Amino acid sequence: MPAGVPLATYLKMFAASLLAMCAGAEVVHRYYRPDLTIPEIPPKPGELKTELLGLKERQHKPQISQQ
Repeated sequence: MPAGVPLATYLKMFAASLLAMCAGAEVVHRYYRPDLTIPEIPPKPGELKTELLGLKERQHKPQISQQ
């Protein structure tokens, strides 16, 4: 096994790491409580909270510098 660690110790550490990772993911999932519902009608532009605020400002024609 890596670094001369016995198989039993390696498996214990792997199991502990996997358990800690899953527990951490569960804690974060419960803390942020994501909205997992799928709306039947797509939202109109501007209704989503995840849209970038500066996106509307950048939708006009980009200025091309002439060199």
